[in-house]
Amino acid sequence: MKTVDFYTRQGCHLCEAALAIVEPIARECGAQLRLHDIDEDVALQERYGELVPVVNIDGERHAQWRVYESELRAALVE
Repeated sequence: MKTVDFYTRQGCHLCEAALAIVEPIARECGAQLRLHDIDEDVALQERYGELVPVVNIDGERHAQWRVYESELRAALVE
């Protein structure tokens, strides 16, 4: 099972749009989805800042700012 880490922050419209893509595809592909609010962790704020949303798959950066359904699905089924 793959792990998808989704880094977000409150009030981020790009995060909301990306999560609407990530959640159903992760579920469909049987991936574990972990949500991280960077505003709750100083280290995450320093690391991701204005880059959110950030999507990592098994610890590797997959997407930042925009998530594309076909690319995410392909990455989760490979």
